[in-house]
Amino acid sequence: MSQHNQVAILPSTLYVVPTPIGNLGDITQRALDVLGSVSLIAAEDTRHTGLLLQHFAINAQLFALHDHNEQFKADILITKLKDGHSIALVSDAGTPLINDPGYHLVRLCREENIRVIPLPGACAAITAMSAAGLPSDRFCYEGFLPAKTKARCDVLRDLETEPRTLIFYESTHRLLDSLQDMVTVWGPQRYVVLARELTKTWENINGAPVGELLAWVKADEVRRKGEMVLIVEGYKAEDESELSAESLRTLALLQKELPLKKAAALAAEIHGVKKNALYRYALDQQQGEEEDE
Repeated sequence: MSQHNQVAILPSTLYVVPTPIGNLGDITQRALDVLGSVSLIAAEDTRHTGLLLQHFAINAQLFALHDHNEQFKADILITKLKDGHSIALVSDAGTPLINDPGYHLVRLCREENIRVIPLPGACAAITAMSAAGLPSDRFCYEGFLPAKTKARCDVLRDLETEPRTLIFYESTHRLLDSLQDMVTVWGPQRYVVLARELTKTWENINGAPVGELLAWVKADEVRRKGEMVLIVEGYKAEDESELSAESLRTLALLQKELPLKKAAALAAEIHGVKKNALYRYALDQQQGEEEDE
């Protein structure tokens, strides 16, 4: 039995409406019905949304609501909602509030007992996740990494032992730096999927150990252009019994000249293994020697 009916727009209601992340054919009929029927559309960029509405022959009043004005413009929209207007909230692409404006407005609506109706639809993070081939029963959305190297590396260190699959958005001009920092902090073997230009003509999804992925991206400038999502395999504790003889010999040599933590980090980088596993192995060896004495 079909569930589709022409949408009956409710007064004094905020509709959260996803829009396509690339392919205009991905918009839902319900989204079109809402956008064509509400009193007002609050848009992140009215010019961008205007083109979308023009494509679908929708005439609607637009209201600019973005990161720089949401704090004070939201009160205007709350007043309109209380006066009986219906409003649709959209972002430039995908589901509003997912790394886009709207949180402050929705929070005010909840505080004022104004009804909020969310529509399902496009989201780059979930679209990429579905094609990554990584565990999706538990995952952690992290948005954009910090722009500065130190802050970015600090975040990556905090996430180093996070067992859930990680989802990041990344920009064209910071992709190489972010991948390089992942290699530096996590080592070259952490598996990462780069999903680029999803649903668009030049869509590309490629996964590899992050060291290989970095080299692949560097090899062709086109591979770092467009809208991008990074899906990262969660941390897996490495079995110490699987450490190679070569990595253990390197560790033993470095321990003669360096502190244990530094020796483990360098040996891990040389052989592409987890530094924590090498560190634990060395600690276990030290403990065993102390007990024998």
